[in-house]
Amino acid sequence: MQSPALTIGTRGSPLALYQANLVQRLICEASGRCAEQVVIKVLKTTGDTIKGELKDFGGKGLFTRELEMALLDGTIDLAVHSMKDVPTVGHEDLVVSAILPRADVRDAFISVKHGSIDDLPQGALIGSASLRRRAQLSAMRPDLQFCLLRGNVGTRLKKLEAGVCDATMLACAGLRRLEQDDRITQAVETDMMLPAPAQGAIGIEVMRNRADLTDVLAPLNDRSTELEITAERAFLRALDGNCRTPIAALAKLDGEHLTLRGEILAKDGSLRIADECVGPVATAFDAYDLGFKMGASVRKQVGGRITFDD
Repeated sequence: MQSPALTIGTRGSPLALYQANLVQRLICEASGRCAEQVVIKVLKTTGDTIKGELKDFGGKGLFTRELEMALLDGTIDLAVHSMKDVPTVGHEDLVVSAILPRADVRDAFISVKHGSIDDLPQGALIGSASLRRRAQLSAMRPDLQFCLLRGNVGTRLKKLEAGVCDATMLACAGLRRLEQDDRITQAVETDMMLPAPAQGAIGIEVMRNRADLTDVLAPLNDRSTELEITAERAFLRALDGNCRTPIAALAKLDGEHLTLRGEILAKDGSLRIADECVGPVATAFDAYDLGFKMGASVRKQVGGRITFDD
């Protein structure tokens, strides 16, 4: 008997379409379905239409809300997300059922004229929409100036080439997935810049009651990535993190022990509070517990020195 057709929901950017096509191929390989039985449906999200700063329009969820609504009303069966865009508190009827193996977690420094962050001249202009990246760069180089640079990867690179700014920062993972590795001027090591929680991870969200999809998606889930980003996202949740607060986190699983590093910064980079912990992790619950406790500890250290915007 032929397996029922599945509809994958995705945003329409080149990177989002790459990710959806990857999930389509993996599902076909794992379940024996042909491509015609796993259909990709493009949906426009609120985040795709915003021209200004995301933090002024509600922060997290701007790139996922419409996809989740389509899951809830049955328009699609699965939604493919960049996990760094997914809110830490989701709809009770939805669940992220599989996390693909993580790609390069590092940030990429990109410039036409300058070879690294250290090579930037005094007062250089950086194009970035990320408060985290701005804060981290400001902590390293208080002289740097910033301008808003939004749009998909191709749009941002064109603006850079047009001289809108001296440099920009993007995720290495996205550039590699789009086969634009050659645009990376400097892959910034995580000791220099911790990435956003769950950066480089792709997740597949479904209705919680879709038991029929459990077997389909199980082969796609990467346990190490799942545990790592669970800890990172728990750290973020404990800090009530959103697009208005510069927060970074990175976990690494080594056997049954997980190391988590995290930090929160003032928006201007003038204050940075960081922590690190190591603990045994056998389940996602363990990873969540480790991450949340470290986040709560960091929040206590913050006191009133960094403002948490609502």
